[in-house]
Amino acid sequence: MLAKIFITVLQFVTMFYLTVVLLRFLLQLARADFYNPISQFVVKATNAPLRPLRRVIPGIGGVDGASLVLAVLVSALFFALLWVASGYSIMQLNPVALLAWSGVYVLDLIINIYFWSVLAVVIISWVAPQSDHPAIALVAQITEPVMRPVRNIVPPLGGLDLSPIFVFLILNVLRVVVDHLGAAVGMPV
Repeated sequence: MLAKIFITVLQFVTMFYLTVVLLRFLLQLARADFYNPISQFVVKATNAPLRPLRRVIPGIGGVDGASLVLAVLVSALFFALLWVASGYSIMQLNPVALLAWSGVYVLDLIINIYFWSVLAVVIISWVAPQSDHPAIALVAQITEPVMRPVRNIVPPLGGLDLSPIFVFLILNVLRVVVDHLGAAVGMPV
């Protein structure tokens, strides 16, 4: 029973912190407003572990490699703790498999962040299209790099933007690919 409680708490804490780290990555990728209060929280929550990583892993072309490496490391720590909590010895854990699981887990979480962000943008555009809440602005900024290329191909028809439908389709195809990658590397979760 204690192991299940530990695993549940571990999954929650890991998912929360990984989301924050990946938001930092996506915010920089989208060149979002870092003066937004939510952006400030993300920066403060990730600055301590990212500062030493940035000395070793520089950003290249607007891509924050240190944030991705931190996400993979946090994910690897999660899987190692999950492995031990499940009753296995840490010596039985294959480091290559651990890195593969971590990479697939991070990719899956990025797809989930985009899926829920696009869904939030769609719902907000119906419910409160003129809202100026910081969270709404930030979600719109995060999704814009994904939505813009699709909007360029599928322009709005009669004032109706169909690009989210195509983005959902692409994200679901990517989710299937990542699920198969997870099965191929024998992911435990």
